[in-house]
Amino acid sequence: MKLVSTRSSNIQVSSAEAIVSGLSADGGLFAPSALPEFSLADISALSEKSYSQLTAAVAAPFLSDFTEEELNSLCALAYKNFPSKVAPLVSLDDKTHVLELFHGPTLAFKDFALQLLPYLLSASLKKLGINKTAVILAATSGDTGSAALEGFSSVPGTKVCVFYPESGVSAIQRLQMTTQAGENTKVIGIKGNFDDAQSAVKKIFTEIKENENLSNSDYLFTSANSINWGRIVPQIAYYFSAYTSLIGSGKIKLGDSVNVAVPTGNFGNILAAYYAKKSGLPMNKLICASNANNVLTDFINTGIYNKNREFYATISPSMDILISSNLERFLFELTDKNANAVKEFMSSLADTGCYEIDGSAKCLMSKLFHAGFANDSETEYTINKIWKEHGYLCDTHTAVGLKVYEDYVSKTQDNTPTLIASTASPFKFADNVLKALGETAYGDDFEKLSKLSKVSIMNVPTILASLEKKEENHKIICEPEQMKTHVFDWLNIKNKKI
Repeated sequence: MKLVSTRSSNIQVSSAEAIVSGLSADGGLFAPSALPEFSLADISALSEKSYSQLTAAVAAPFLSDFTEEELNSLCALAYKNFPSKVAPLVSLDDKTHVLELFHGPTLAFKDFALQLLPYLLSASLKKLGINKTAVILAATSGDTGSAALEGFSSVPGTKVCVFYPESGVSAIQRLQMTTQAGENTKVIGIKGNFDDAQSAVKKIFTEIKENENLSNSDYLFTSANSINWGRIVPQIAYYFSAYTSLIGSGKIKLGDSVNVAVPTGNFGNILAAYYAKKSGLPMNKLICASNANNVLTDFINTGIYNKNREFYATISPSMDILISSNLERFLFELTDKNANAVKEFMSSLADTGCYEIDGSAKCLMSKLFHAGFANDSETEYTINKIWKEHGYLCDTHTAVGLKVYEDYVSKTQDNTPTLIASTASPFKFADNVLKALGETAYGDDFEKLSKLSKVSIMNVPTILASLEKKEENHKIICEPEQMKTHVFDWLNIKNKKI
């Protein structure tokens, strides 16, 4: 499989080259030139594999310059720190099945990709004969940062720098990043939102690629954000895993279709579900769930993408996004891989903040997707409702997915078995979860964790409890336009004029 730029079909690379580059030189994202086809027999065979073996088997056609044996070895290393049930399902009823994606080292779904990406990157550098220090730059709306730091902090030959919105992450999310140790790590807060950080990181990449001196330096700059193809592929795998789990538990039969409801802001997690569907996994509706920053809801329902709107800081901060980068890969698919059309959409987004797809594309999108959103009060109500009715405690992002799914069923009466992607532990957002349960949250963040533990009769995850005794090692806050300077100072790059 070759990967092509979403903005120029003339740019074609291998999966190793895509992982190393992160972003195409023309500013586009790398997307598959064609998708593999998994038969029902292939899917059935996956049920006999461990999670790491299943991931290797699913990833192999998407990373075709790696052998399945190589991927088996890399995946075994990546998932060794997960529990025995890597991506467990919890059934709320016969039709609603929560796919828990938060049992990794940082308690968020980003761990699935960011535990594997360091190994993929190291292997890709070797395949390409590149002997440089890899510098990973990542913008985060909350969970990518801690997952990237955890994944890369002990990997030789790498450095990782994470930018987070100073007032746009939960206190626990911030501590997971700022307490990170390791000489190869850097964490910087910015005065702005995630979109500001993400746009600045993309600009740094583009400017570096255009500067010959930096392109030929001892550093190789790449991304850990979901603009990197190595981030998307591991996420495709857990939808296959969930499907085989439903078969194994007798909830469905091989060949039955399922819906998938995904809370998302950057469109990466639901894009992975789309790729799974288009590669043969029996799926019916892809339900895209947004918070009050409902730019994706409006786009899917109208065909008009317009970021020119008020930005809301919500209780589901990882979804506080108005520029959904991975939507570009879906546009590439939606336009039958018309790179010129995608380039025009992205140019219009940069110039005017909006674009509109044509009628045939709107029709196709409406067949694939349903979209809805939940505001903060609806999110809190859903947390409380699910707890009272099912004894299941969900976080503020998963609740958005559950609320939008409930609205979808109410509107359509569709009783297809549905996977709800649960993206983070409720303990990462203890104060807002306590509030949703009608509890008063007193004291500092760790007292809130303790109270949520008592209310839920669940143990505080050790990963979070240990933060109380850790020192904050990263305290820099800067304006978005100062991000490049801080990166160059950290790397001791003298020529800051790009």
